Amino acid sequence: MPSLGERLKHAWNAFSNRDNYYGWQHIGAGSFSRPDRPRMTRGSEQSILNGIITRLSIDVSSIPLQHARVDQNGGFVETINDDLNYCLTTEANIDQTSREFIRSATAMMLDRGHVALVPTETDINPNLSSSYNIKKMRAGEVVTWYPQHVKVDLYDDRDGTHKEITLPKQVVSIAYNPFYSVMNEPNSTLQRLKRKLVILDAIDEQSGSGKLDLIIQLPYTIKTEGRRQQAEMRRKDIENQLAGSKFGIAYIDSTEHVTQLNRAVENNLMKQIEYLTTVLYGQLGLTQEIIDGTANEQTMLNYNNRTVEPILSALVDEMKRKFLTKTARTQGQSIVFFRDPFRLATTAQLAEMSDKFIRSEVSSPNEFRVRALGWKAVDDERANELRNRNLNQDKDTDPSPTADDVGEVTSD
Repeated sequence: MPSLGERLKHAWNAFSNRDNYYGWQHIGAGSFSRPDRPRMTRGSEQSILNGIITRLSIDVSSIPLQHARVDQNGGFVETINDDLNYCLTTEANIDQTSREFIRSATAMMLDRGHVALVPTETDINPNLSSSYNIKKMRAGEVVTWYPQHVKVDLYDDRDGTHKEITLPKQVVSIAYNPFYSVMNEPNSTLQRLKRKLVILDAIDEQSGSGKLDLIIQLPYTIKTEGRRQQAEMRRKDIENQLAGSKFGIAYIDSTEHVTQLNRAVENNLMKQIEYLTTVLYGQLGLTQEIIDGTANEQTMLNYNNRTVEPILSALVDEMKRKFLTKTARTQGQSIVFFRDPFRLATTAQLAEMSDKFIRSEVSSPNEFRVRALGWKAVDDERANELRNRNLNQDKDTDPSPTADDVGEVTSD
């Protein structure tokens, strides 16, 4: 045990640290908002499109990724605990956890049509060797495309600024949105819906601007320049009355008539928006129940298979292709993801499944406790055995008498 002097010598307190007084020039540029957070493109951040992208990115990031070893049939064998697996399961960089990294990468891919996953820290220069360990990675946007290279807008956590760096394509994992033709094409359903929503916002802003939009009918015709000047003076007089009145009251002559124009005008804009929203939901495999969280198990199963799985596979397949060498893939290394089959099950369904899984020798009691219920494993060797408790009884626990026991009882 260290002595009191050694503990005092190595003691550290965050509030007494001298580095806190160095100033911003020693720790990088400061910002009042998080500079590495991806921003939505114009028109998406304040509409229902933001809710759709957020819902999809959260559901994709909820499925864990692992750097694992698989057999020749693609079956899971073991987890490879290296730096890449640490980035995929715990921490991707100094600002993001692994789940936050996947969520932001998915949101960027859905919004812009692609995302570039860049290894920002490795043990060996990727330009010199393809066998390197990835220690940190970030998601960025490709701003310029070249035949063999890409220029990526990436956040540099060393000085807190965004930089455009040019990298070879074999180093950068560029994942494309599988729903690109639906969401990112110039005349796609989502882009048309975005334009309609912008028009609707402009109409709402104009309606709430405070203008009266009045037409005043004067008791004389306005054909000469003198009459026009007289009408202009009358208009300004009414404006001055309304502006100078405490309650916005003005008077007009008995021969003058006022027509108000800022009433709602019937158009089919809302019908078009509702129609495009329904079409977009259908093309993305979404329903209103999925968005508000009231979907049943079958609906969620279709959603996971038709929407979440293609998006997640686009990310995983590209990382597998760029971050793992051909030799590593031949040796059985892969990046895999597993969906929890018990997530949508109720308590009654879990009880029935536990009986079937254990009785059919598909899962041991401890495996089901840890995997499905999230409970602590039981410290019992029999809880790790694959056997039917109703049929395969041990000799020590079998209550039925043997033939020798029956003979002994008869002889007595």
